[in-house]
This record gives sequence, C-alpha cells and structure tokens, in this order.
Amino acid sequence: MKAIHLLKVIVYFYFISLCVACRSPQKESAGFFLEVHDSYNRTVTLEKEPLRIISLSPAITELIYLLESEQKLVAVSEFCKYPPETEKLPKTGGLVQINIEKLLSFNPDLVLIGSIISKADVDKMEKSGIKVIAIKEENEISGIYSALLNLGKIVNKESLSFQKVSELKQQMAQIQIDTTKKRKSVYYVVGYGPAGDFTAPKNTHIHDIIIRAGGRNVGEKLKTWSVSREFLFDENPDLIFVRKEDFQYFVTTYPYTELQAVKNKRTFPIESGWIDVISPRNILAIQEIHNRIKEK
Repeated sequence: MKAIHLLKVIVYFYFISLCVACRSPQKESAGFFLEVHDSYNRTVTLEKEPLRIISLSPAITELIYLLESEQKLVAVSEFCKYPPETEKLPKTGGLVQINIEKLLSFNPDLVLIGSIISKADVDKMEKSGIKVIAIKEENEISGIYSALLNLGKIVNKESLSFQKVSELKQQMAQIQIDTTKKRKSVYYVVGYGPAGDFTAPKNTHIHDIIIRAGGRNVGEKLKTWSVSREFLFDENPDLIFVRKEDFQYFVTTYPYTELQAVKNKRTFPIESGWIDVISPRNILAIQEIHNRIKEK
C-alpha cells in the first residue's frame, strides 16, 4: 500500500478546497460585471460574464456542474474526475507546473484555481493575459455554502445557488445528534501499510465531517497526518472508515485485524469522493458515518 502517495493525494485535495469573497454583480452601467476579492488578496474585475471557464480545482468543477453551468467549462485539470461527464472535457495537465501555452489554447475568459497553485504561477498567467481568480480553502462544511453563493455570482446563476444552498442545509438539518450520549471514536484511514499510518488531524474538513456526523475524530489530538501504531492501538477506535477500494485489504491485514472495530465488524467502506475532496458530497459522508454511529 503506497500510504505516502495516498497522503499526498488527500493533502492535495484538502488544500484545493474552496471559498471566495465576491461583491454583488454590478449593473452594466457600472462598466463591469463583477468584482472578486480572492485568496491572494487581489481584486479581480470581470468586465463581462465569463463564458469560457477553465477550472483547475476538482471541487470548483463539481460546484460548477451543480450550478448547471458546465457548458461554460472549456477545460479542466487532470484531477477533475467528478461528475463522470468531466472525462469528456479537455484536460489542461497537472498543477505542479502550469502549462501556460496549453491554457491559452483554450482562449479562456477566466481560470479558477485552488490555493495550491502559487502566486508566481498566478502572475505568469496574468502576464500572459489570462484572467485568474484564486480560491482559498475552507475547513468546514459551511464553506461549501459560501462557495456556491459566490460561484453563483461568477457564473450568473445566483438564484440557483441560493436554491442549492437551501437544499444542502435541509439535508444537514435531518442529521440529529444525540448530545446526551458519549461520542463514539471514529478513525478515517487516509493511508496505511508498511510506509506508515495516516489520518486527518484537527482543523481539516475530514475532522469537520466526523464531528458533524456525531463522532469523535481520533485524529483530533494529532498535529500532523501521521499516526503511530502505538497511538492507533491505544485509541482502538469504535468505528473505522476505509476507502472502498482499500477496504478488503485493510480488514484482512495484520496488525489491523487486531483492532476492536475490525474484530467487531465496525469497519466500513466509504466512497473516497464523499470525503477526500471538499464538495457537497461531504454531506453524504456525514450521513453515512452518522447512520453507522447510530447502529447498535
């Protein structure tokens, strides 16, 4: 199991989570469509509604589809894999070294990026004439609401964004936590195997998911994503969640077979897309973990 690789993936997705502060759309008489204050403390002015958008963030791409504005996407990063329709879109390549020429070939009105992309790359894009909005990370589900509302302004679907936020809040309202009972400890397997064990510490969106589901995140005491075997077995979590693709190997591999959650069949597979990327699908992860916690 390539645990270190998995850790890099989850950290990557963690840092490309999103929230952006936008001012209200201006009337045409004001001379521009929208002003955005982004995560690099830049004020970006959109003179007109962007019709050719490149998304370099899986989370942003997913939200654009939710806002029924996918027709504006002319290209996405190779990491944008949800919804499945994104496979049909042209890909811009990786995010470590931005291919400016490739971006320019799509003639975009706007490029939306996650904060993993450096300010230096932003400067390069802008010097090439590319309009860029950098979006900062949010560690809580509430950040999804504000991101939807702000992206709604950018893609001119403000009314729909309010509707989607209302629907998501209604889903969250259905999750009722019994505050009279002690919270069960929950461990999410970010990485495992010979290379080490990894889980989400406090101040991450995964921690927020577990707390909102009514559990206690085993990783809340950690300062990094790394977990010692001694710590894991001292905690001996009540419930464990593992990516579906890793589940069978995890529950049949020593020493994990000695954990009480594995012995008691309280280890469960979960869709990685529900929990690894900050998106509306995080609510599905909250619901799944909450339902498992409630089981006798």
